[in-house]
Amino acid sequence: MRVAIVNDMPMAVESLARMLRHSEHDLAWCAYNGAEAVKLSAIDPPDLILMDLVMPVMNGVEATRRIMQSQPCPILIVTASIEQRCDIVFEAMGAGAMDAVATPNIETGTNLLLKKIALLGLLRNPVDKFEMPPQNFEDGIKFPAKHLVVIGSSSGGPAALDTLLSRLPEYYHSPIVVLQHIDAQFAPQFALWLNEKTPLNVKTAREGDLLQAGHVYIAASDDHLMLNSEYTLYYNVEPRETYYRPSVDVFFHSVAKHWKYPITAILLTGMGQDGAQGLLELRGAGAYTIAQDESTSAVFGMPKVAARSGAAVEVLPIQKIADVLCESALEKAKRCKIRRSRGV
Repeated sequence: MRVAIVNDMPMAVESLARMLRHSEHDLAWCAYNGAEAVKLSAIDPPDLILMDLVMPVMNGVEATRRIMQSQPCPILIVTASIEQRCDIVFEAMGAGAMDAVATPNIETGTNLLLKKIALLGLLRNPVDKFEMPPQNFEDGIKFPAKHLVVIGSSSGGPAALDTLLSRLPEYYHSPIVVLQHIDAQFAPQFALWLNEKTPLNVKTAREGDLLQAGHVYIAASDDHLMLNSEYTLYYNVEPRETYYRPSVDVFFHSVAKHWKYPITAILLTGMGQDGAQGLLELRGAGAYTIAQDESTSAVFGMPKVAARSGAAVEVLPIQKIADVLCESALEKAKRCKIRRSRGV
């Protein structure tokens, strides 16, 4: 891949360039502030940008936002003291950055950064066609008043989740499980950050958690979050070959298999295709499925694949998704499952 570096520190630029020279990747160009990066990305789009956050002239958040609006490109935040800058990291991810890692030094971090670069390279070419999974339902099925909301998101997800969750009332009646593509080291801070944005109780998902109404559970491991037949959450290293960790598809598959009540499944902004196959499977299982629309997505990748494959019952702007959850998601989820059970 052709990789660009955006950093105002010459030593950091040299360290990153040296790392690329000793890998299979090529250095596309270097920029020393966000404004330079915006100009260069328009002239010579790279395959990936390693973006710093705190820079003169234009910071990494604004540069990420402008690049994703004009010349979309995978962006990986690479910056020092990430733990002390979580708010800015999540803001950059809300603008479209895919992930974040600490700036590597000579002794540590290089392998992690190269692993992230390799992963982002694998996520650049989504597949658009899926097969509808087989359906096996009985006519006349009855629905207890239980309803689960599951959400998958990636690039741009923090901002979308902020908009969505902040609009829900404190008394919201359904448990919500969120699969956001985020490194495990950021998950606890991400849950705290979201908890300040919504009246609901946001927490990291723990092994053995039993889903409760009014709670939002955030996947918090590089292993896959899954749901079992007893409606409790757990983590599993399998499938190992899955590029996305945690994978939205893997979680959606476990929900389709085990949750016997109405489901609303939502796929938000993100690059790649994770979640589209799982959303299609959930629709086949009778779930009410929604994809975020292009106009409000920072990256119309994952929801675009879901929309094209027929996985989404509706494609809606993020504000409307929140309205639907507040007003009628349970009733729509019930109707979807009834239609599917009757073979409609």
